[in-house]
Amino acid sequence: MIVLCSNGLSSKAIMEKLKEYVAGLSTAIIVVTADNEYKEKNYHIPRCKEELAKLGLNTNIIDIDVESAEHLLNYDVIEFIGGNPFYLIDSIRKSQAEGILRTISKEKILIGWSAAAFVFGPSLALVNEYSPEMNIVGIKNLSGLQLTTAEVLPHYSRFISRFEHFEERCALYEKEYHTNVIRLNDGDGLFIEGRNQLLIRA
Repeated sequence: MIVLCSNGLSSKAIMEKLKEYVAGLSTAIIVVTADNEYKEKNYHIPRCKEELAKLGLNTNIIDIDVESAEHLLNYDVIEFIGGNPFYLIDSIRKSQAEGILRTISKEKILIGWSAAAFVFGPSLALVNEYSPEMNIVGIKNLSGLQLTTAEVLPHYSRFISRFEHFEERCALYEKEYHTNVIRLNDGDGLFIEGRNQLLIRA
């Protein structure tokens, strides 16, 4: 199963829904790779660990820039935090983790928020429309991992005042790419099992 979020498991609605899936599970790991600057010192980490603990999960932390992505297969729940989506997908490709994440998305619970929510989907083209300067690794291939066909836009209500013509640009993107973008506010989550999708609003 895949869970795409805006800012993690930050709402009661997401936590309540996730409880249904983690019953009987015991381990989780937080992947900090997307934050190319702070890594495990990312200020969200204590909150993420606390949220996973409330679900009854013992949690470790990993950076696949320095440790093998195969370690992820040893955990029940795998949570990728936010950061830089271009850096994250470049790291995933370099560490040859695509196949591992595809397996995890089918057999375990894979959570991705903010940057990771873009990376797990079909494309990074939308984030490139708003923030091309984030492409610090200079990747040309803007394809996502395509673990799901769902395309989301995290932090929607927060970013609508930060970017000029934010909604208009998203609507133009949808028209150009013939897609429907799911706008996620902080606290929202999209639960994906196979072809079934459930949108949870905070």
